[in-house]
Amino acid sequence: MELVSAMTQTNTTPPGGHAAVYDAFMWPFERAALGAWRRRLAARARGRVLEVGAGTGTQLRWYPAGAEVTALEPDPGMAARARRRAARAPATITVVEGVAEGLPFAAASFETALTSFSFCTVADPAAALRELRRVLIPGGRLLMLEHVHLPWQPGRRLQSWATPAWAAAAGGCRLDRDTGRSVREAGFSVLRERSHVLGWIVELEALSPAGLRPSSVSG
Repeated sequence: MELVSAMTQTNTTPPGGHAAVYDAFMWPFERAALGAWRRRLAARARGRVLEVGAGTGTQLRWYPAGAEVTALEPDPGMAARARRRAARAPATITVVEGVAEGLPFAAASFETALTSFSFCTVADPAAALRELRRVLIPGGRLLMLEHVHLPWQPGRRLQSWATPAWAAAAGGCRLDRDTGRSVREAGFSVLRERSHVLGWIVELEALSPAGLRPSSVSG
């Protein structure tokens, strides 16, 4: 895999910071359900894996031994915490600082791209998805575990109302992302979509549009 210099890229996604506070806040949710969902997501990864928005590295423990993972994170404090977790993980993991809208990798560098509770903070989802298409091989796999804009009212309306204040307080996290729709609009072929918590959290698996073949969608 070729690593391209990211020094000229504009960081359009603001760093989240407060890594220890984030981990403390998320700990009960990880124990209750998120850990099982993360494990299932990681089990579907194949080949060279790019994790976008690694945060403090909560997802890293779930990759199996032998996996080759590059974990991208824009916030230096969170990246430092992720590196400590990467050192204890069974997989081979390299943590790189960078942004989703300007991935510092050559085209067709990865067989799988994965995001888990990170796409909500990406400032330009369309640009990030174009970058994911670029760095995935033809027919590469996109795996996502994300909270999304609720499909029902009044929940959807309340999320839209709360988003500006929440984003300002939570490192740019937006409650009003229609991530599944964005993935489809970017040209990915969605294979599986599974909802949790009344549609608030979605597990999604999609394939890169270039070079899709019937054999690509099995497994």
